[in-house]
Amino acid sequence: MTKTYDAIIIGTGQAAPFLAQRLAGAGMKVAIIERKLFGGTCVNTGCTPTKTMVASAYAAHMVRRAADYGVVNNGPASVDMKLVKSRKDAISGQSRTGVESWLRGMTNCTVYQGHARFESSKEVSVGSERLTADRIFINVGGRAVAPQMPGVEGVPYLNNSSIMDVDFLPRHLIIIGGGYIGLEFAQMYRRFGSEVTIVETASHLAQHEDEDVSTAIRGILEHEGINVRLDATCIGFSRRGEDILAHVDCASGDPEVSGSHLLLAVGRRPNTDDLGLTEAGVAVDKRGYIVVDDHLRTSVPGIWALGDCNGKGAFTHTAFNDAEIVGANLLDNDPRKVSDRITAYALYIDPPLGRAGLTEAEVRKGGRHALIGRRPMTKVGRAVEKGETQGFMKIIVDAQTHEILGAAILGTGGDEAIHSILDVMYARAPYTVIQRAMHIHPTVSELIPTMLGELQPLSDGAGAPQ
Repeated sequence: MTKTYDAIIIGTGQAAPFLAQRLAGAGMKVAIIERKLFGGTCVNTGCTPTKTMVASAYAAHMVRRAADYGVVNNGPASVDMKLVKSRKDAISGQSRTGVESWLRGMTNCTVYQGHARFESSKEVSVGSERLTADRIFINVGGRAVAPQMPGVEGVPYLNNSSIMDVDFLPRHLIIIGGGYIGLEFAQMYRRFGSEVTIVETASHLAQHEDEDVSTAIRGILEHEGINVRLDATCIGFSRRGEDILAHVDCASGDPEVSGSHLLLAVGRRPNTDDLGLTEAGVAVDKRGYIVVDDHLRTSVPGIWALGDCNGKGAFTHTAFNDAEIVGANLLDNDPRKVSDRITAYALYIDPPLGRAGLTEAEVRKGGRHALIGRRPMTKVGRAVEKGETQGFMKIIVDAQTHEILGAAILGTGGDEAIHSILDVMYARAPYTVIQRAMHIHPTVSELIPTMLGELQPLSDGAGAPQ
């Protein structure tokens, strides 16, 4: 017997619970389906557990730096990885349980557990159950990619999900991939006590960032003893006794790296290959991402795609914003759209990188007449007081409209301070709004007005902060 609902939601990542609440609150009868862990990537293998571990790694780092602050440490500090994992599991588990309890206790919402598959554009099967609705929302997330590299099938390896089960300290962790996931794990495990080598095929780390940001990130990591191998070509793997060999063929340095464990952090793919999308007629692109319009509607009327599976953003906050956009259009007669949002994200190494809007390279490529301001964290009082002066901040504004085009804050508190810039960008207000604001002292944000008072033409090619 087919059960009829007003709406079906597939997956329980960050977009789904909020959307379920909005739809159910509007009186709709909602079915939500989860095949494995409630909460999606963020709660189970992404933001929550990794940032919990980043906090443990930061604590270990600060214990080692205690003497810098006049704190006497009478004994050597050690990291108990079982306790680190236990803390991570407890916090992640609490979040997962919270999501499940929220959904199961939600009025007008029925939870199904099992693998969802489209039988038609309006029908979804879950095991022996068959559900139908005029509105179906896909929120199935993504997973780590296993790269096609020579020898990879012959060596044990970890990805961002399986490394969550590690409760020991790798002697030497080789990380393939110098993107955001790889960099966070690199610093984390180095601070726990592992030797760490990052292998990246590009000429710089975090290749989507400006070169000055990337160079500073590399300096931060190398200062902590992390080995960085760039321009790696023909990456392959083999075994030597108990060790894993990564063959990198770099232009300089040893052509192979020997380590005890291997982490592959080379990208992700959407979980769209086993949903029966063909039966529903839902179009996907060549990478498997569901094609959506500016309102997150798929090629089939009555079906939407939210979160990582639509290729419009691979962050928790973009997924949540997807739900806000869909809810606003369906329930509020508010035509919000994806193109309204400004690029914003953070890289959670220490110090973190907060980013908003365009990069300097993107502005230069666009040929806009712009102004740029820079300030090293060594000239930010709050950073000096905390003894955390690595990094810098920069901001770019349109020389004619005075609207802010983009900003990067690589430094202590950068992931929070960036929002004072981001909010003004959304208001489409001139940079003078921030420049004339009275900020609290001592903070990182208080130097943003100072930086804005020192803008220079971008065409002058202002150098990196000294």
